[in-house]
Amino acid sequence: MNSLNFFLFQIFPYVAFAVFAIGCWARFDHGAYTWRSGSSQLLSGRWMRLGSNAFHVGVLAILGGHLVGLLTPHALYAPLIGSGQKQLVAMIVGGLFGLLCLLGMTLLLVRRIGDARVRATGSGRDLAVLLLLYAQLLLGLSSIVVSAGHLDGEQMVRLGEWAQHIATFRAGAAGYVADAHWIYKAHITLGLLLILITPFTRLVHVWSVPLSYLRRPYQIVRRRTAPLDYANRR
Repeated sequence: MNSLNFFLFQIFPYVAFAVFAIGCWARFDHGAYTWRSGSSQLLSGRWMRLGSNAFHVGVLAILGGHLVGLLTPHALYAPLIGSGQKQLVAMIVGGLFGLLCLLGMTLLLVRRIGDARVRATGSGRDLAVLLLLYAQLLLGLSSIVVSAGHLDGEQMVRLGEWAQHIATFRAGAAGYVADAHWIYKAHITLGLLLILITPFTRLVHVWSVPLSYLRRPYQIVRRRTAPLDYANRR
């Protein structure tokens, strides 16, 4: 178990990020036209707007919260807020956005499975990624229940130390999660797995920042008129 813990939480993060970086670069360089979300909105608009908006708002808030919460050193926020208070805020905010994301993902999953046109044009890879994301979200929501059993914030500090050790290439990272609840370990491992497979799925569109989309010109659509036949034109 010590060897497995060391591999998953000291070695595997770097494997996942290396595959992610090299894979994304290679895909963008050799298959730029495949770098897209593959939207199926034109096939069926049923539940698309509500599901997509709820999912994207929820997942972006969750990702942002994870980055700030895990990578901010304890010494920076300690004078302002205690570890227990930070954990409570993370549980409440993460829970709300997690439920919003769960609503969106449920609608999108039901739509992809239940709509014949969307299902026929999709791929098994798309469905597999959606199921993995769904499982990851359920693990994250389950971790809130586990966290409610210890509100001192100690485990959150240890998880933050693990992330900061990985980000700064320091040894000893695996030791911070060695005694963590299996829910946390499964959540971290599945998250790293999703990072690793990103270059081979349509998840790559998450890392595009289409700022030009916000200042794009309006699209002009004109009604098509039937052309006159040759005799009438003469």
